[in-house]
Amino acid sequence: METRKVQLSGGTTYTVSLPKTWANEHGIESGSVLTLHPNGDGSLLVEASRDRSATERSTTVDVATDSENALRQRIRALHAVGFDSVTLLDTSGHGKARRALVEETVAELSGFELLEAGDTRIRLTNLIDAQNVDVRKSALRLRLVMLSMHRDAVDSVIDADESLARRVVDRDGEADKLFAMVTRHFRRALTDLHEVEKLDHGRDELFEYYYASRQFERVADHAVKMAKFVIDPEAAVPAAFADRLSTLAASSRQVVDDAADVILADAGIDAAHSALAERDRLADGLTELDRELYSHDDPAEAYVVGLLLDSIRRTAEYGMNIAGVAIQQTVREGMDD
Repeated sequence: METRKVQLSGGTTYTVSLPKTWANEHGIESGSVLTLHPNGDGSLLVEASRDRSATERSTTVDVATDSENALRQRIRALHAVGFDSVTLLDTSGHGKARRALVEETVAELSGFELLEAGDTRIRLTNLIDAQNVDVRKSALRLRLVMLSMHRDAVDSVIDADESLARRVVDRDGEADKLFAMVTRHFRRALTDLHEVEKLDHGRDELFEYYYASRQFERVADHAVKMAKFVIDPEAAVPAAFADRLSTLAASSRQVVDDAADVILADAGIDAAHSALAERDRLADGLTELDRELYSHDDPAEAYVVGLLLDSIRRTAEYGMNIAGVAIQQTVREGMDD
C-alpha cells in the first residue's frame, strides 16, 4: 500500500499523484482518462478507462472432444462467468443431435440465444443487458417458485398425486433458469464495476441475493427428489405418517421463509432468530419420527420415509444458512448507518 498527499491546484481543485509503476503497467500517460468510482464507505476506486464499445466479452472454444454432458456443462459455465458472445467450434462438424443439445441447453439459460448454427461453428449471444435485470426481483421470484414446488411436492407425496408430482419436476427448469440469471450477474459484478452500476446494487447486496438464491435452488432440487417418490411405483408412504410429514415439511419451509424475509424484505434480525428457533424445534420432531422408523414393520416404507425426512431436514438447514447470512447483513447495515 502507498500513501499520497492531497494538494490544492489552482485554488479550486484537489489533486493526488498516481504511482508511476501502476500507471506504466496500465498504459496511463499525460492526457489519459481515468474513471473514478466513489463508494459509500469513503473509498475511491480509480479505474483505467477502456473503450466501453469494446467491452463485450467474447470467446471461441473448441468442443470437438467434449462429451454431451461436458458440452452442456461448458455452455452453462460460459453463461455463468459472463460471456456475451460464444462460438462453439468443432472442425469435425456439428451433427443434428449436437445442435439439438446446444439448443436445449441454451433454452435453460436466460438471455442466451442461438445466433447462428453452421457446419463447424455454432454462435451464441446474450440479449439481456444488466440494466434490464433486477437481481432482487429474480431472487424473490425464485423464492416463490421454490416454496410452491416444495409445498406441492409434499402434497403429492401425501395424496399420492402423480400428476402434481410431475408438475413439480417440470418446474425445476424454471428454478434453475432463475438461479442461472442471478449467478451470471453476480459473477460479472465481481470483475466489472459498470455491471454493478447497471444492477443498482452493491456487491455486498448482490452476494446476499446470490447466496440466498443458491439455497432456494437446493430446496427446489429436494422438492423434485420428494416428488419423484410419487412417480416411482415401488415407493410408498404409510398413511400413519402423512400428517406429521406434512407438518414437519411446513415447518422447514417456514425456516426458509423467515430467513429469506430478512434479506429480501428487510424483516430485521428478529426474523432470522425466529428462523433459527423454528429450526431447533423442527430438529426435535425429525429426530422423534426418525426413531420410530427403526421399529416400523415395513423396511421399504421406513426407507422412503427416512429419505423424505432427510429432504425436510436439509430444507431447514438451507434456511439456517440463509439466516446466518441474514444476520451478517443486519450487522453490515448497522455498520453503514
